[in-house]
Amino acid sequence: MEVPARRGFVNITPRVSEAIDESGVAEGLCLVNAMHITASVFINDDETGLHGDYEQWLERLAPHEPVDAYAHNRTGEDNADAHLKRQIMGREVVVAVTAGKLDLGPWEQIFYGEFDGRRRKRVLIKVIGA
Repeated sequence: MEVPARRGFVNITPRVSEAIDESGVAEGLCLVNAMHITASVFINDDETGLHGDYEQWLERLAPHEPVDAYAHNRTGEDNADAHLKRQIMGREVVVAVTAGKLDLGPWEQIFYGEFDGRRRKRVLIKVIGA
């Protein structure tokens, strides 16, 4: 993943579906994990108003500025807020695979949440089953 802005949400459901297709698994589980401590994977609706609400809510809970308000940032970093936002939004999701497809509820989509972007990061997709 590479999000050009500091923060952003990317719908990765199609990529996860491709990984399931490639795996050949018909019945099992799919783990999707943000492999970085300032990024998240979560499930919710793909609706821009909701994404804006997340952005505002997270910024109220863990504002980026003032950066000197965080002890972590005294190490030379400026991303303490990103660590906290990741903690709130979660590290990973596990979704059932049924008949070779993601078994998501109505409107559910899988998202990568970036809170300290502008560099390459990884997402792990692990499909387990038969």
